[in-house]
Amino acid sequence: MALSTEESGRLAALLGGQDERVTSRWTEIVTSSLRGRLSQAELRRQVQDLHRAIVATSEHGNIDLSADTAAELRAALAELSRGRARQGFSATETTISVFALKDVLAELVQEAGGPNALHDYVAFSKLVDEMGLFTFESYVRTRESLIADQAEQLLELSTPVVKLWEGVVAVPLVGTLDSARAQVVMERLLQTLVDTGSPYAIIDITGVPAVDTQVAQHILKTVVAARLMGADCIISGIRPQIAQTIVALGIEFGDIATKASLADALRHVLRLTGVETARRQPRRDV
Repeated sequence: MALSTEESGRLAALLGGQDERVTSRWTEIVTSSLRGRLSQAELRRQVQDLHRAIVATSEHGNIDLSADTAAELRAALAELSRGRARQGFSATETTISVFALKDVLAELVQEAGGPNALHDYVAFSKLVDEMGLFTFESYVRTRESLIADQAEQLLELSTPVVKLWEGVVAVPLVGTLDSARAQVVMERLLQTLVDTGSPYAIIDITGVPAVDTQVAQHILKTVVAARLMGADCIISGIRPQIAQTIVALGIEFGDIATKASLADALRHVLRLTGVETARRQPRRDV
């Protein structure tokens, strides 16, 4: 929806002639919808930025939100959307901040009167609708980006690689192991092997609820990749239920060492490296 040169001129005159009143009234309307979740100073600054951008765009003549002349207005709307998305506001709360301009325009047009009053208000409302839609789309893009970043961070946090002993690192897996997470596990393990020069890696699946063919394939690929880096892998956390499932599915781990617990795997690696280990004897009361 584009405003004609005459309509743009009347909009610029309407909003530009009484900046303080427009800003104050617009801020007042939006405040009620945000329920005090944003300071008055911050909200007023956002409204002022939008107001200035609308007036500046109107002064160029024909307003078309997709045109180069509306770049400043699009930037102001996008900035509002990004800020609100990061602050945890909903898409509705963000878009209402733009739609509130309709109430302000209704009051101004009614006071100004004239033969074009109704026509102008309809045209201005359509422009505000388009601004609201642009704001909503910008908000959604920002939220999707934030969610993707958070998912990636959670994925990295859920796949730590820890150093257990000199030359021994471990990957304690918790939860479901899908393709995306398996790739992260492999990358982090290989990078840690390079950084530490460790010849042994333990992949602990105690926290993996179930092992199927796909999960087993992911684990085997990780083991093969580690071997190509010169490290031997031991798989720990083979509980009775998982052992039965592996046998039932006919999954073969070949010559890969498997242990019931992480402690057993570490003890096995230490024996391979020549470190003496002893099981702790239960304490007996004298």
